[in-house]
Amino acid sequence: MKKTLFSTVTLLSALVLSACNVTTEDEATNGNSSENQETVAIDLLGATADEQDLNILRDQLTRNGFEVNVNQQPDYASYRTQRDAGNFDISVASWTTVTGNPDYSVRSLFTSEGDSRVITPDPEVDELINQAAAETPEEYVETYSEMENTIVTENAYAVALYNPLKAQAFNQDLLVPESVRLSKSRAFAWDSVEYQDEAMNETEPLTLTQTESDLTSLDPIKGNDGSINQLNTNMYVRLVNLQDDDTVTSEASLSYNHAIGESRSDYYFILRDDINFASVEDGQAVDSGERVGAEDVIYSLERASNPDSVPDHRTYSLHSFIDEVSVVSDMSELENTTVAGEDTTVLESLEADLDAPINSLVTDETEADSSAGDYQVVKLTTTEPFPQVLNYLAHQSAGIVSIDQVEAVNDYDIDNFDINTTIPYGDQRAVTEGETYDNHLYASGPYIMIQKNDYEATFQRNPAYMPESENAANIENVTVRFIGDMDSALSALRSNEVDMLYGLEETQYEVVEGAENLTLQTGPSNAVTYLIINTTNEESKTAQSEDLRKAILYSINQDDFVQSYDGQVNKAFTPVTPLVETGNELTADPDLVQEHLTNYLEQAE
Repeated sequence: MKKTLFSTVTLLSALVLSACNVTTEDEATNGNSSENQETVAIDLLGATADEQDLNILRDQLTRNGFEVNVNQQPDYASYRTQRDAGNFDISVASWTTVTGNPDYSVRSLFTSEGDSRVITPDPEVDELINQAAAETPEEYVETYSEMENTIVTENAYAVALYNPLKAQAFNQDLLVPESVRLSKSRAFAWDSVEYQDEAMNETEPLTLTQTESDLTSLDPIKGNDGSINQLNTNMYVRLVNLQDDDTVTSEASLSYNHAIGESRSDYYFILRDDINFASVEDGQAVDSGERVGAEDVIYSLERASNPDSVPDHRTYSLHSFIDEVSVVSDMSELENTTVAGEDTTVLESLEADLDAPINSLVTDETEADSSAGDYQVVKLTTTEPFPQVLNYLAHQSAGIVSIDQVEAVNDYDIDNFDINTTIPYGDQRAVTEGETYDNHLYASGPYIMIQKNDYEATFQRNPAYMPESENAANIENVTVRFIGDMDSALSALRSNEVDMLYGLEETQYEVVEGAENLTLQTGPSNAVTYLIINTTNEESKTAQSEDLRKAILYSINQDDFVQSYDGQVNKAFTPVTPLVETGNELTADPDLVQEHLTNYLEQAE
């Protein structure tokens, strides 16, 4: 199907470009570039993995009067280098809302202070995003709709191309199908997976793949990309998790329960007492003997919300609503605070289904003993009412780190930090085979990384992670193979070199379905492939001309993407689309393209 579409598109493009003042039915739908109008050169950036989308965009833009120069980089790292340098007019990008809430889908990308900002700072966009953040789901639909139109229709800063399904495949002869979860937002969690032959859980590593081998950082606040999201999700526990349908839950988290105070600015978490940090000694995961407690929670979340806590902090905007994190020591506060929207108290909510009711509140984690009813309760206060904060606390960047270990490793002067001479906490050089290996990681989650090289990373189960509960990881060892090409990764799955392939591409579904030993899982996703129109580089012609941006915008026909992917993708408007039904849609309009191109060329003269 892919080859047929590209051949057809190429033929249509050639016919359009060779015609002289003749408008065909196809041109009326897909564009009409007159030979008499000057073509406009445009630089289109993407990676090898984006080849299909780059081809579609190239042909659509060519049909509408552009001369498209495609800059296809061989890997994600090279692509990001070009993108970060502003060496493009338009760029294919992707975004997955891994927290399951709309604020995350736009705050990093579109606010003036966003740590992944892809548009020029716009006060109107900032105001709308902040307004929606304080609203209920019933209220924020209209606000997000207005925000989308400001970004797309009014200013043509960016536009979504499509919303793909989420898919993964695994070897059903080896793995218990019911143990392999497919979550809409959350990165794949390894702890529930188990082999059909239980003995293999202790002897055989679960072998997975990912495309990127260059890891941004194993410090959870210093990375928010495909190289580390899944890894850090499994190495650091959080106060809450997301269920497969994006519902916030305390299940398999650091909290037994959580509650929202009546002000909707106070959030309470009653902590488990059966998790210790794991460390690595002689190539093995060991119990460090250090309990994961309230002090670590406070430290982790305060540094997560402070943009100056570490050099190259990449996730602070996700936690900007955190005002204060503290330990509750007064039982009367829990007794006298009502749960938002309910008639119960926070105390009653936190005590629900506990083996022992709350007898006392302790500030020292070593004194916590759930069997005796002695607990730690952490209170998080937001700068304003903001229920979406719980989704952010489920993100890997809110993973709990050891205050003692991180402070011991990060003993540098932040103002004079030099990455060439200092290896900070979480730097991949500390776990990479060779002269720099000095594994300093402390993991609060079910697994800890033992080491990595250019080929793979190895992990081992945290022996002190809920060891006597159903949440303890089933499989002892996990290996993540770095395979940059998805077709090669699928071949490895088919040949039993790996057990599972996460993030399967649409063109690979049929191959998996034809294999007797493989199971394909698909479901809705919060991922969006979108087009960045360069406005952050003031010298770019797209930043200087709204007409040029709108000519690009109205050249995009999303039907081509749906057809190219055999109907396995949905239309989208922005990264908000999979989360909020705003009703906004992009419609290709060749007449508007020519109008805006004419305006642009006249202004350029």
